Amino acid sequence: MSEGARNTRQFRGAWSGGGGTGGIGSASYRDGDGGIGSPRYSGVNTGILDEQVLSLVFRSINWDPQALCTAASVSRRLRAVAERVLWRELCISRAPRMVASLTEAAGVGVGAGAAPPPSGRIGGGWPALAKLLSFCCGAAGTAVPVPGHLTRVSRFSKTSGRSFLSRRCRTDMLYVSDPCEHAVPGADDDLGAYRGVFRWFMRSRTRACLLGRQAELDPRVRCPYCGARVWNMVAANLVPRGASRRMGSDEGRLEYYVCVSGHVHGNCWLAHLTSSEGEHDDDPDSHDASEGSSGDDGHVAQ
Repeated sequence: MSEGARNTRQFRGAWSGGGGTGGIGSASYRDGDGGIGSPRYSGVNTGILDEQVLSLVFRSINWDPQALCTAASVSRRLRAVAERVLWRELCISRAPRMVASLTEAAGVGVGAGAAPPPSGRIGGGWPALAKLLSFCCGAAGTAVPVPGHLTRVSRFSKTSGRSFLSRRCRTDMLYVSDPCEHAVPGADDDLGAYRGVFRWFMRSRTRACLLGRQAELDPRVRCPYCGARVWNMVAANLVPRGASRRMGSDEGRLEYYVCVSGHVHGNCWLAHLTSSEGEHDDDPDSHDASEGSSGDDGHVAQ
């Protein structure tokens, strides 16, 4: 083997093995002045694009989603690194136990015993899940539209999710957030916006039920997290009575959408509660997504 071919093979090995994360590695070379430079291979310059370097940078600012959005919009290369690594790390930082539950290998519902999704994948993609953990979508379809906004803390619960599953779909796993309350000018009640995500939606009984009923996709609404088309669960008559009670809303005053990727969003008019009714129940299945760092018990520290 020629010297040039041997050097090329060694370089390829350093590229593919960088950090164990796949993709861009941390290989480098010495320039003519004895300094450390960044290699170029297939038109990619690592340097600041190194996944480990970027992970350290964003970890130091506690995975600020707005900063990550800004960085991802700088170039296609930064966007590629963000989609491949950084959004996933943000999700793990915000809600480690919830992410572990969403990605674990055991099957549920109609997918029980089936092969798990490819490693490192999640329904709808990591950028969409990161947005769902960090962003309240508000309510665009109301008489007075409520704008979306970044949230500091969000509580997601499997117990709340079970309240949104019909009896035949109770083997599915769904995380739903507490409603984010918004005052609406001229309205007596506050508007609550909630969001959530199914585990393995493509293999869920909820999706099978929607397809079995030949439920039509809503022609006007799109998922605010991945842009996919959605089913109107109210129109499909798949909203259990317990969903309104769980959200603290009167029956018939709740909207509920599920997109083809398994993201949930909706809103409800919140009934006024007494002080005793407003106390939070102790939900062992809840998971917080906040700006804190991961605690030892798997929850996100406040």
